[in-house]
Amino acid sequence: MTIPGNPIKKSTYFLSIALFFIMLIGIIGGIYLATLQIDYVWRWYRVPQYFVFQDKMDVKSEIQGEVSSIRVSGEKTFITIKDSNQETTYSVIDGTVLVDEGNMVYPGDTLAFQKKWKAGILMQGLWLTLEVSFIAIIFGIVIGLFAGLARISSNPALKWSAITYIELIRGSPLLVQIFIWYFVLGTLINTILAKHDMWQLPPIWFGVAALAMFTGAYVAEIVRAGIQSIHRGQSEASRSLGMTYVQSMIHVILPQAFRRIIPPLAGQFISMIKDSSLLGIIAIRELSKATREVVTTSLQPFELWFVCAILYLVLTFSFSMFLQYIERRTLSQ
Repeated sequence: MTIPGNPIKKSTYFLSIALFFIMLIGIIGGIYLATLQIDYVWRWYRVPQYFVFQDKMDVKSEIQGEVSSIRVSGEKTFITIKDSNQETTYSVIDGTVLVDEGNMVYPGDTLAFQKKWKAGILMQGLWLTLEVSFIAIIFGIVIGLFAGLARISSNPALKWSAITYIELIRGSPLLVQIFIWYFVLGTLINTILAKHDMWQLPPIWFGVAALAMFTGAYVAEIVRAGIQSIHRGQSEASRSLGMTYVQSMIHVILPQAFRRIIPPLAGQFISMIKDSSLLGIIAIRELSKATREVVTTSLQPFELWFVCAILYLVLTFSFSMFLQYIERRTLSQ
């Protein structure tokens, strides 16, 4: 008996599945046994605090006066400070009050402690990785689209400019480009802005620029290949109908090319998300840099690097599924 749509026999199919899980369990077990040989203590229970934790915050008085009243309403406690000119009320949520009615307080005195949930360092790094990747993808698409169109243009200035940009970017490592954007171009730009008393750009924008320019060069070649894969007769037919070159490209060529370039675009964008880990070298606390900082303070390299890898896997897999969904929608139209 065979599985419908699959030439493999049913027994062989389930045996292969069992073999896969045996191999997976074997790898995990091997890693665990290896840690026992080096006397490593697993502390998975300490990992959640790096995603979200409760921080104890001080509620300080801003004026000098007497505590006139302390009123409790549900989970909130209201502390009223009264002086000769004004009356100020401080609210404390799920906290501990340190003063009593009638006490004299001065500016800067702590009235109470209250707990507040905060995002941990790994959650902050994950969010920054998402933010940087999303912005770089948007700019990378725009840059790649224009560079790809210029690459096939009959205008020598546009074509040679696109070729120069693509070859320079693809021919040098991303790490070097990040250094150039941050230490060279970033220094020049911020120095000029400082001389004119203007707001200076933070490091994150030079990191985004490096990723966008790097991704745009590869997207340009993907766009060029997608456009050139469309039969020349499509362009000639649209031009014979009275369309201009731009109209033909927008309404006829690009929609067909888009369906063909989605898979390579997905691979490029997934690589870009992983390449964002290099931004840690210019003091951008994305996911990998945040993990390094936590490992340094907690001395838990195994748990945290496994968590880091899983988070990157979740990001890339989710993005891959999203692009596959778009691909199915475009093919069904």
